[in-house]
Amino acid sequence: MEKPLLVIVGDTLLDRDVEGAVHRIAPDAPAPVLDEESVSERPGGAGLAALLAAGHEDYRVALVTALAPDDAGARLSELLTDAGVEVHALPLPGSTPQKIRMRSRGQVLMRLDRGGPAQPPGDAPDGLLDVLAAAKAILVSDYGRGVARHPAVRAALEHASAPIVWDPHPAGPPPVPGVRLVTPNLAEAVKFTGDAAHGSALSTAQRTGQKLRDEWRAQAVAITCGPDGAILTQAGPTPLVIPAPGDAGDADTCGAGDRFAAQAALSLAEGALVSEAVQDAVGAATAYVLGGGVTAALAPAPEQAAIASPERIGADEAGRLAASVRDRGGVVVATGGCFDLLHTGHLATLRAARGLGDCLIVCLNSDDSVRGLKGPDRPINSQIDRARLLAALDCVDAVVIFDEPNPEAVLSWLRPDVWVKGGDYAELPEAELVKRWDGQTVIVPYLDGRSTTRTIAAAQAATTSGR
Repeated sequence: MEKPLLVIVGDTLLDRDVEGAVHRIAPDAPAPVLDEESVSERPGGAGLAALLAAGHEDYRVALVTALAPDDAGARLSELLTDAGVEVHALPLPGSTPQKIRMRSRGQVLMRLDRGGPAQPPGDAPDGLLDVLAAAKAILVSDYGRGVARHPAVRAALEHASAPIVWDPHPAGPPPVPGVRLVTPNLAEAVKFTGDAAHGSALSTAQRTGQKLRDEWRAQAVAITCGPDGAILTQAGPTPLVIPAPGDAGDADTCGAGDRFAAQAALSLAEGALVSEAVQDAVGAATAYVLGGGVTAALAPAPEQAAIASPERIGADEAGRLAASVRDRGGVVVATGGCFDLLHTGHLATLRAARGLGDCLIVCLNSDDSVRGLKGPDRPINSQIDRARLLAALDCVDAVVIFDEPNPEAVLSWLRPDVWVKGGDYAELPEAELVKRWDGQTVIVPYLDGRSTTRTIAAAQAATTSGR
């Protein structure tokens, strides 16, 4: 069975990073001398969006773009094809646009742009745009160089039945009417509308989002706000605020907008609501930035670093946290349980545990583990929902999920300095294990009358009695 098709439409350019070292200043000018050490090339613009989308194993990805008959155009075609992207190229007069960054120790010293002013692409070869009619979803990744303005391309987009996500550019045309989602960033939205940007980012995004939605006749506008997530404007007057699930700090955000838009298109292709697609996109863009950005995302698989979880969930996250705390002489505290319906008893235990050290890692029973302990009707909430709720608490620093009926295996590799349980246990079977690495087991008070089992039983009794 053939995989469904995601089509990316837009301008592609060649990004080239020249890495080197600076040891001296040029004798003939007050400029640093970069001794070249390595050169890396990758598609930029819509080509980068296609490359990022091509990482989704369940979809074919096609790119409708414009390429010039020069060495840079040939290199782009090679890079994209090697990544599994189907290239459908309009003829491009002149030269392929290039961005060449001179870098040293992670800092860009200078950027050299080649290709000259944008020129309109030539006529589309017969049948080239038929790919749009076969798409499950379409992303227009406009970089303002003419593909999104091409009359035949716009006509094909207007007649497409697939949901369209449009990532606009200030130098590009407005989206075709009726697109499912438009994704400008806040600065672009201000520029498109001429808004004075008075007040908070939220109020500015609400004003500009509503104005752009009306002006462009789009179904929805999601204004991206970098580390603050996105603000979605739909038919109603109240926007939906979707915060980023992690703080990327001053990490490299190159390509984050492409990652956001590509994920939104993929989610819409899978039948998601617009609000769900934007939430998926915020999560994907945040993970992309936290994971190292474009360099890590496009690294060969064997060398690619693991993408960090913005929600601090997983064995890798817990292990890195524990190692970091130990390196600075801190105390690692862990606790465990099912945490099926989070209540004040749990919160009291978690806060007490966090106060015993410098980080708190929660070892969480998986769904299978809970069923084995509590019966086939449990858990009420899935392991990922339980993990996310725990990770959202300010007293929890990481969550790791385990499948066994008890946490002995996870404790053996985590090796916390303090293992905490809430309740009135006479003894804990894990205590002997924790002693092996000179760890300490403690019990903290548990609030009387707070119990997941009791809460479920009370809810079932209330339902049965008709209350």
